[in-house]
Amino acid sequence: MIELERQRITTSPQIHKPISTAAVMWAVSACLLPAAVWGVYSFGLRALVVMLVSIAAAVLTEFGLGLVSKRFTILDGSAFLTGLLVGFNVPPAIPLYIPVIASVFAIAVVKWTFGGLGSNWMNPALAGRVFVAFSWTGPMTSWTIPRNLVDAVSSATPLSAVKSGLFTYSGDAGGPMQFLSEIGYPHSAFDGKVTDFLRSVFEPLGATIEPGYGDLFFGNIPGCIGEVSAFLLLIGTVYLFARKIITWHVPVSYLVSFGGLVWIFGGSRFGSGAFSGDVVFHLFTGGLILGAFYMATDMVTSPLTRKGLLIFGVGCGFFTFLIRFFGSFPEGVSLAIIIMNIFVPLINKYTGPKRFGVTKKGEE
Repeated sequence: MIELERQRITTSPQIHKPISTAAVMWAVSACLLPAAVWGVYSFGLRALVVMLVSIAAAVLTEFGLGLVSKRFTILDGSAFLTGLLVGFNVPPAIPLYIPVIASVFAIAVVKWTFGGLGSNWMNPALAGRVFVAFSWTGPMTSWTIPRNLVDAVSSATPLSAVKSGLFTYSGDAGGPMQFLSEIGYPHSAFDGKVTDFLRSVFEPLGATIEPGYGDLFFGNIPGCIGEVSAFLLLIGTVYLFARKIITWHVPVSYLVSFGGLVWIFGGSRFGSGAFSGDVVFHLFTGGLILGAFYMATDMVTSPLTRKGLLIFGVGCGFFTFLIRFFGSFPEGVSLAIIIMNIFVPLINKYTGPKRFGVTKKGEE
């Protein structure tokens, strides 16, 4: 008689490779550390306190709920990562009770109410961020000037400066970077060197390079603690792709669809017509890089098939564009991803493979 080996069956994420859920969570957290260090450097020790408080609130909530349900889950790293992402998605001067509430909401309501890791239908960190953003809009939109902008007066983010400034602007700026230059938006000395280099390369080809792109890419701008440096966030993704923790389907379809819509329609707000939108500005502002590579790729709340992942990414890009350009908020990443999380079951239904032995109506 052959004895069958008893195997443990768990909920998603189920990865058919020699890597555990804990290894994935801790790897993603490690890849976020460079951006976290930059946030502390740019905004001071207050940023570190905010991130530590967010992480502590998430881990303690996870531990407490684990005791109640007799499940010890804090070592899988999911609560730590959720708390870290909550800290990444709030301003550095935020009152500490707000990230605490965001982390508790993310773990207790969004994650554990639906059964814990693998059962939540939307990204917990994004849900926590959106919850406090609607509840405490003032503190969630109060920004700190980074240390490299020593002579800065305005602490608005580039997106919010453009969004609010266009309400009273009657000129013809041509694009967001030109508009920021006209209103005197601050730039760092480092950005001046980057701009000089870019002009030496592209101006002989007939291109006009406005100052500010260096600050956008490397993170010398006001914003949420962990989202400002697109460069360091992208550095972290190299390891994620190398270990095949994430695939290209969601981030590429997300960025391409969003960038295409910006290029086609984004210039109309500045009087430059269609097919003239500043794609670079919108790719490196707000939480787009953080959202596209670290949160929209969440294996629990994203579709199961490659086709589904592409549809999911395109949808995220469409809703981000819609909210950012036509909504009342300057940013749109968090809401866009959550909206697409709602459609994941439907996407899975219509993009999944046909079960063996099941035929569609009319095929009998």
